[in-house]
Amino acid sequence: MKKRAFTLIELLVVIAIIAVLMGILMPVLGAARKQAWQTVCQANLRSIGTAGALYAHDNDNAVPRGAINVNTDWEYIWFLNFMPYLAHEKDKTDYRDVKIFRCPAYPDKRQTVCYVVNGAHFTDRKDRIGSEWSMSEFGRCNLIKYKRLNETIYLADHEFGSWRPIIERGDDPQLAIIDVRRAEDLPYTRTASGTVVQLNPSRRVASERHRKGTNVLFLDWHVEWMDSELMDIEMFQMHTR
Repeated sequence: MKKRAFTLIELLVVIAIIAVLMGILMPVLGAARKQAWQTVCQANLRSIGTAGALYAHDNDNAVPRGAINVNTDWEYIWFLNFMPYLAHEKDKTDYRDVKIFRCPAYPDKRQTVCYVVNGAHFTDRKDRIGSEWSMSEFGRCNLIKYKRLNETIYLADHEFGSWRPIIERGDDPQLAIIDVRRAEDLPYTRTASGTVVQLNPSRRVASERHRKGTNVLFLDWHVEWMDSELMDIEMFQMHTR
């Protein structure tokens, strides 16, 4: 009997078809994976928001916002304070098994804290520069004094870059700079009218972590995705009643 087999041309045609299909499917699979990362990140922030709400309930409506020096002010670091509300004992160094502090889309997997906290202080509503909150308020603020909490950002995606620290332990001295204190910490420089001027070279909030934007947790504890170009320093201002 005569044996039948594929010819070289037939094999090349099959390989070409597979290559075309892979070329079509790979971007789709990549987009699906990124969408899944964004969903997980938002779920993480919602869980953190729940912990934040419980912490505020137990602490006279106050929440931690920043620390000047990790060696003396570590008790004001937000993720350490929220640990008891996430089924973990509060510990200065062993927070690393709390997986929700990490965004799956963060490029460097050594990073244990993938979010930056609102640590900004403003002299008045016209102040569009900002300074460090903890220098005047010692790390906590009482939410009862403020309004527009649904428009005020508490946490946002931490930028990845050579100028940003990789935090691997709870006593890392660079913990004190994973916050947002000034307009230059935002992804883009914006004019008072809202026009985007440039990408900030020293930004602390991620500019393109998720779909050319960033996930944020507001102080009323809801979570949103935000176009980074629309983020304004006023979203970090705490407006009194």
